[in-house]
Amino acid sequence: MVKMRNEARLLWEQALEDLKTAEALIKVKRYYASVFFSQQAAEKALKALYIEAKREFPPKTHSLLKLSNELGIEDEDVIDAVLDLNPEYIVTRYPDAANEVPAKIYNERIAVEHLEKAKKVIEFCRQKLGL
Repeated sequence: MVKMRNEARLLWEQALEDLKTAEALIKVKRYYASVFFSQQAAEKALKALYIEAKREFPPKTHSLLKLSNELGIEDEDVIDAVLDLNPEYIVTRYPDAANEVPAKIYNERIAVEHLEKAKKVIEFCRQKLGL
């Protein structure tokens, strides 16, 4: 196993747990919550990569796009995933951001698509981290 800074390792482990939670929530039809956890999994994976790559703490942000830009990520598939996941930190939780009750605007297809996008970000980070 690659030696990681403790802060990065903890974020990485939680990213993997968040991904499992996103999968579990699809099975019980809590699609909005699954999408939120997919976003969280990607965010924590990117922050773990940030710590390892830059040897400093990431900025206090939930913007996957900002993290990706600061990491210099140019992979189009990863950026596409980041763009779809990015707003979900807010939209999945707040009716004013969703213009509706968040639980009513997500379905299985959307949740599965976001889960796959989170997996894409995590796999990219896994490769960059050498895990």
